[in-house]
Amino acid sequence: MNLRLWLLVCFILFGISCLWAQEGNTSDGKVEYIQDERIVKIEEQYKKMNQRSQSVDGYRVQIFFDSGSNSKKRASDSMEEFISKYPGSRVFLSFKAPYYRVRVGNFRTLAEAVGYQKKILGDYPNAFPVKEKISFKELD
Repeated sequence: MNLRLWLLVCFILFGISCLWAQEGNTSDGKVEYIQDERIVKIEEQYKKMNQRSQSVDGYRVQIFFDSGSNSKKRASDSMEEFISKYPGSRVFLSFKAPYYRVRVGNFRTLAEAVGYQKKILGDYPNAFPVKEKISFKELD
């Protein structure tokens, strides 16, 4: 019983000392922080680099790619079919020799892209997420 009483007294004294410590540090709701000047410089460089960038790393889901004769027509047809099944989705047709590709969506994370891939899997069983630079113009 003596040990419990001793712990209780210590706990009460510790609590009171914490209250006194907090009363002496009133700053009227203002927070003051101290940081190394190198952090400020790195922060400024980061801001400058992002101002120059016209794109951001992201993901899309590729639903079509093909090469050869009539591949452009098949890509366009695939794009129109997707738009009719999923109105309001962002769809992109691109050509990188020798393939025409149709990619959909603008996703910041792989998890978002995989989630969308699962949503369209019934109609596009060969769809897969791809990493891609996404222009800020395409994000609206």
